[in-house]
Amino acid sequence: MNTPDSFPRRRSIRSFVVRAGRMGPGQVRAIEELAPRFVLPFQDRPLDTAAVFGRVAPVVFEIGFGMGDATAAIAEAMPDTDFIGVEVHTPGVGALLKKIGEKGLANVRIVQHDAVEVLEQMIAPGSLAGVHVFFPDPWHKKRHNKRRLIQEPFVGLLASRIAPGGTLHCATDWQPYAEQMLQVLSAQPLLANTAEGYSPKPGYRPLTKFENRGLKLGHGVWDLVFQRIGEVVCTVG
Repeated sequence: MNTPDSFPRRRSIRSFVVRAGRMGPGQVRAIEELAPRFVLPFQDRPLDTAAVFGRVAPVVFEIGFGMGDATAAIAEAMPDTDFIGVEVHTPGVGALLKKIGEKGLANVRIVQHDAVEVLEQMIAPGSLAGVHVFFPDPWHKKRHNKRRLIQEPFVGLLASRIAPGGTLHCATDWQPYAEQMLQVLSAQPLLANTAEGYSPKPGYRPLTKFENRGLKLGHGVWDLVFQRIGEVVCTVG
């Protein structure tokens, strides 16, 4: 079984490509005004989430929040839970910051960095109540499948950071990726499926505009919700 210390600190294959993107004046202003409070710098030691949020509360970690629509909606609906969202694209960071300001959300923080390194360095073992991975890049071409985020080593890392009883929730609209996710997640001994195969969409996950448009066209969406089992053994440090 992989332990946190066994995961590579540098990866030659990335699951994302940093793309340039335009930002509107609202996004630019949100970054200028709100980033100092809501964007956490990457660090090589575990976060003190109680200090970051000013309270002790369950923490959910989201990977690749895009433009932040689902993140903001879930955080607004769950004020007693704290959320850390990781996104590498600056327009998405600006968009979520804008929503944080508009909705007055105090329970969201952002890290603009590679999610693998954030998990390895900033998130203590067994400290998360949940992880959300919604619509990660499916890397459609077969030769690019190795870039998909949900692979065995990364799922092992995710499982090590989730507290027993916590959940890992993945969603995709690409069936071959859904099948890979189900296979990889089912093979992880620290995770147990909460459903027989794919899960009904949990009520807390809102439909995105893109997803809603796809559903109207008959496209499928697959949710997978797995629960962390067993005990956490800290092997870091």
